[in-house]
Amino acid sequence: MKAESSQAQDIPHIQGFQLDDFFEVMPMSLWLEDYSGLYRLFEQWRSQGVDDIEAWLAEDHERVRQCASAIRIQRVNGQTLGLYGADTAATLMARLSEIMRDDTLDGLASEMAQLWNSGDSFRSTSVNYTLNGQRMDIVLRGVVLPDREQRWDQVLVAVEDITELQQSRRSALVNERMARELFQQAPVSLWVEDFSRIKSLLEEVREQGIVDFRTFLDVHPEFVERCMSEIRVLDVNGYTVQMYKAKSRDDLITRLNEVFDDEMAASFSEQLIDLWDGKLFQQREVRNRTLAGDVLHIHLQFSVFAGHEEDWDLVLLALTDITARKKAEAYLEYLGQHDVLTQLKNRSFYVEELARLGRKRIEPVSFIALDLNNLKVTNDTQGHAAGDGLLRRMGEVLNKVIDRPASAARIGGDEFMVLLPGMSETDAEVVLADIRRLIDLNNQFYGGTPLSVSVGIATAAGRDDFERALRAADLAMYRDKREHHSYSRVDDARAS
Repeated sequence: MKAESSQAQDIPHIQGFQLDDFFEVMPMSLWLEDYSGLYRLFEQWRSQGVDDIEAWLAEDHERVRQCASAIRIQRVNGQTLGLYGADTAATLMARLSEIMRDDTLDGLASEMAQLWNSGDSFRSTSVNYTLNGQRMDIVLRGVVLPDREQRWDQVLVAVEDITELQQSRRSALVNERMARELFQQAPVSLWVEDFSRIKSLLEEVREQGIVDFRTFLDVHPEFVERCMSEIRVLDVNGYTVQMYKAKSRDDLITRLNEVFDDEMAASFSEQLIDLWDGKLFQQREVRNRTLAGDVLHIHLQFSVFAGHEEDWDLVLLALTDITARKKAEAYLEYLGQHDVLTQLKNRSFYVEELARLGRKRIEPVSFIALDLNNLKVTNDTQGHAAGDGLLRRMGEVLNKVIDRPASAARIGGDEFMVLLPGMSETDAEVVLADIRRLIDLNNQFYGGTPLSVSVGIATAAGRDDFERALRAADLAMYRDKREHHSYSRVDDARAS
């Protein structure tokens, strides 16, 4: 995210609304960046024999700067402007050097190492500065979007400001008096609880000679429920009352049964296992609900107060609301696996799913290769909006017909592939008949250029047969396409 800026690219549609609009309304700072220059730089280093990127960057700090200069920022959303105190994107781009200073490079080195090794995503903590000079502790999460023209030419980066949380943690160490004030005023949800009865229950289980505690919980799920009922909440701070949409502290404490989500027993079971193993500091993600019924995704930190390790009668829980981050992560994950125009899976998903089916040794696997006829002609004669309309309609058909464990993916401009695990060629013919039937219905509903596809079907006996079957499906599809064009020329000749 540290780089020069470039002109924003067009963002595609998702079912009638602009992805650009979604980008703008996300409750988190988002940056769309071009890492294609970084990809080329990495390829150059690999050709020079570099295999340990962390050692390579640590050897010469200028190499980290070289990585930074290879990145281009394409656009940012409104949340980003507010976070950094910029009035316009142009102002932000022009003053990037004030935002990303030398201490930013430490986080960048971590991002570069993750990208070098994974090739598709990164996450790191770093430091940025607002335009008025305020230091910000941030968490960065980035994902490489499906390639459009060059490798890594679109990377979506989400930035989360964790300054308040970090400051709270640092300030809490000053002294007890300030810690109490901080407890009440802290901008994170804080709970003080008594786990002494939990400790007694665990000791009773040990005295019974239980060694495999996880198996014990599997056999006695009622023990988890009993432990949950024995937790005593001693206090919560003001932020907690607000976060859970309670009227007061007492209102929240008396209605805790409404707070705990159905999945809470499973996560609390893991918490008990950690306590059984002596882990008095824990971190995990859990799900709660507000008293209004809204889902809360939470990062939970559990720690026993110093001096209370023997009886666990004083425990601090710090809960951070990560709901916005979870939504952003789901958004990033969606973009990484879907074609936004057709709502089908994309080529990246298709390649991964093909590999997964091979690893699972699912037999047989049938393939339906489809090519949308006349897309180029439609684009040339009626414009790309009309062509996009055909692609969206094809997505509607395939999304309606194809259900899990089958999948349909757009793997090229006008090319689609349907994966049918566990289905014979006869089964695939039935699926194809359903596709053709829905295409006919689609053409009756929509005016203008009708949907028309060329099709090829093939079945692989096992993973060693995938390559042959895919090639056979493609060849059959191309034969069908030649016949389609041949009939079209005959019809044009008759019409003239």
